[in-house]
This record gives sequence, C-alpha cells and structure tokens, in this order.
Amino acid sequence: MDSRIYVIGRDCAPQFLRLDAGEELSMTLVIPPGTDAGLSMEVDLAGPGARLDLAGVYLCPGAERVDLRVLVRHATGGCSSRQLFKGIVGGTARAAFDGLIYVAPDAQKTEAYQENHTLLLSDTARVETRPQLEIYADDVQCSHGATTGYLNPDELFYLRSRGIPEAEARHLQMQAFLAPVLRRLPAEIAEEIHASLP
Repeated sequence: MDSRIYVIGRDCAPQFLRLDAGEELSMTLVIPPGTDAGLSMEVDLAGPGARLDLAGVYLCPGAERVDLRVLVRHATGGCSSRQLFKGIVGGTARAAFDGLIYVAPDAQKTEAYQENHTLLLSDTARVETRPQLEIYADDVQCSHGATTGYLNPDELFYLRSRGIPEAEARHLQMQAFLAPVLRRLPAEIAEEIHASLP
C-alpha cells in the first residue's frame, strides 16, 4: 500500500487523486497549530478493488482558520474508502469540515465510511462539520458521523483523583483523543504534535 503524509504549511498536498484497479493509498494530513489552511481534495476510486485510507488531524488553539473539503467518488464497484479526521479547536479559532462520499449507480459492493470528531477548548471556538453521503447504488455499506464536544469532566476528575495535575490530565485526554490519527505518523511528527498541545 502506498503511504503518504503531508504536513500542511510545509508540504504541498495533492488536490486530485485517482486510484485505478487494485491501487491502495494510505494518506494522513497534519495541520499544525498556527496554520491557516484552506484544503480541498478530490479522490476518484476508478477501478475495482481500489482502496483509500484517509486520515487527518488539525490543531487550532488560537485564532486559526481551517477549512477542509474532501470529496471521495466511488465510480466503480468493489472499492473501499475510510476517512477519519480529528481536531482540537480553542481560543477564537474556526474550523470547518465538509466531506462528501459519492457512490455512482454502478458502484455496487462499495464500502465507504467517514468520521469527523472535534474537541472544543473554549466557548469562543467554532466548528462546522458537514459529513454527507450521495448514494445511487443499492448494494453498499456506507456510513458517516460527526461529533463536537468538550473534554469529558468525569475522565478529568478520575485522572485528578489519581494525583495527576489538571494541566497534565487535560493533556493526556487530548493525546488519547488524537491517538487513532497520531499513531499513523512517524515518531518525530507525532512528538511535535504532542508537544504543541495546549
């Protein structure tokens, strides 16, 4: 499987990708703190057996503006795609995720999943998330979901009751939240993200 990692602001991520029969791609996008980003990406799964595994992490603790738009088109049957985006937004930052999975009429046996989960660290941070499915085939397995919320106070209380200072406990909660995406990254990039958590 082809594996790619793009740190937005340092690397130029592709705007359009096509996966032909049997091609597999794992891609991870990283938007570090202090980065304003408008990222638009389209991926066509154009041949049977094409497989996409797409993930992203965005950290916006200050006044950043991040806008993510992802379109995944299943043009033929027997393909699969998975998307997982996780973000932490604080201060007066604004983040938006607009994702669409399109399944063409002949794209039977499609498997497509999309998730976007965001933590808010302040009452002035704003998040908009719009996961969407547009399905024209009837033999498919597809789902999408989104959550936006705050750090769990019960988890924080538990960690504090074990003698962990509040700032460290909040840091541990954020690390756990981002872990499914961060484990896809090389150690040096994951450590950079850990060190930049508010």
